[in-house]
Amino acid sequence: MFIIRPIEQKDLDGLMELLEESGHGLTTLPRDPEVLKKRIIHSERSFTQRDDRPRGEDYLFVMEELFTGKIVGVCGIISKIGGFEPSYFYRLEVHHHESKLIHQKNDITSLHFHFIHNGPAEICSLYLDPKYRNSQNGRFLSLSRFLFIAENRKFFEQEIIAEMRGMVNDSGHSPFWDAVGTKFFKIDFPKADYLYVKNKKFVEELMPKYPIIANLLPEDAQYVIGKVHPNTEPAKRILEQEGFKFSGLVGLFEPGPVIIADIDNVRTIKESIVGKITEIADKSFRSETFIISRTGGKFRATLGGVVKLKTGGLKISSVTAAALKLRLGDDIRYATFRPKEKKKSQSNVMKVDKRPDVKKKKKK
Repeated sequence: MFIIRPIEQKDLDGLMELLEESGHGLTTLPRDPEVLKKRIIHSERSFTQRDDRPRGEDYLFVMEELFTGKIVGVCGIISKIGGFEPSYFYRLEVHHHESKLIHQKNDITSLHFHFIHNGPAEICSLYLDPKYRNSQNGRFLSLSRFLFIAENRKFFEQEIIAEMRGMVNDSGHSPFWDAVGTKFFKIDFPKADYLYVKNKKFVEELMPKYPIIANLLPEDAQYVIGKVHPNTEPAKRILEQEGFKFSGLVGLFEPGPVIIADIDNVRTIKESIVGKITEIADKSFRSETFIISRTGGKFRATLGGVVKLKTGGLKISSVTAAALKLRLGDDIRYATFRPKEKKKSQSNVMKVDKRPDVKKKKKK
C-alpha cells in the first residue's frame, strides 16, 4: 500500500536513492544533494507560510510504501511560475505558404523565444521508481496532486501547465540541443540543464530573440520538436484524459510539449467530493477504486474504496483510515481513479486534425 504526503528534510537520502536511475531530462530534480535540500526546505515553507494568493510556492510530495517507509516516487506543484525569475519556452508558429505560379505549397515552422512572468501554475517533478511503474502507481502519483489543489484552490492560479520531458537519451544526448543550444551556450546539454535549475539568468543573456526556422535544422532535430520521451508518454496520456491540451509552447533545451488546462476543469478537481466518515469497516466491501485524501492537517492521499451510505455519510476501510490517520467524523476528499469511458456513436464520429494546435498563418 502506498501513500502520498509532503516531503520532509528527513527524506533527502531516500530522494537521492530514488533519483539514481532518473537519467537526464528531469530538470527540476538534479542529483545534487545541496540543490535538493534547498528545494525541500522551500517546499516545507510553502506548506506552512503562504498568503491568500499564489506567490510561487513550490509543493513537493513523495510516494511512500506504507509498511517499509521506502520512497518510490516524487511529484510537485508550483502555485505560480514566473515572478522575478521568468520561465522560458519556445512558442511554435506554423506559416502556410503557397505559390500558384509553380503549384507548390509548404509549411514553415518557426520557434519564438517566449518567457512568462505572471503564472500559470505548474505540475512538475514527477518521477516513479522503474521497479514500481505500472498504470495504477503512475496514475495515482500524478492525480494525487489535483486533490491537494482542490482542497487548497485559492492558493493556485486559474490555469495550470505541465512541461513534458522531451527526447533526450540516457547519456544526455539531445539532437535539438546539438543543433541549436550549443550554438549559443557553448556547453553540453547536461550542464545547461543543471545550470538552469540553479540560475536561469544566463538563458536571457545568451539566447537570441529572433525566431529560429525549424525547417533549416537537421532532420533529427526537427523530429523531436513537440515530442515526449517514451517514458513520459503514459504521463502525457493521463493528463490529456484530465483535460490538458497542447499549449503551443515547447521546452527551451529539449523541446517537449507544454500542455495546459483550466484548473477548475481538470477532471479530478472538478469531480472531487468532500464527505464525512460515518463508518470504518474491518471487513472488505465492494467499491470501485477512488483517490482519497484527508481534508484536515497535513495532506495525505491513498487509493481505496468509498461507499456512500443511505444516511449520507461515507464508509471506508480500516486500512484506508489507518493509512490516512483518520477517525469517525473526519472529512475526506475523494475522486474516481479513472475517468468514465464515453460511448461514441459511429454516426457521429468525425475525422480530427491531429496536428499540434499551434498558431497558424497563411501567406501566398
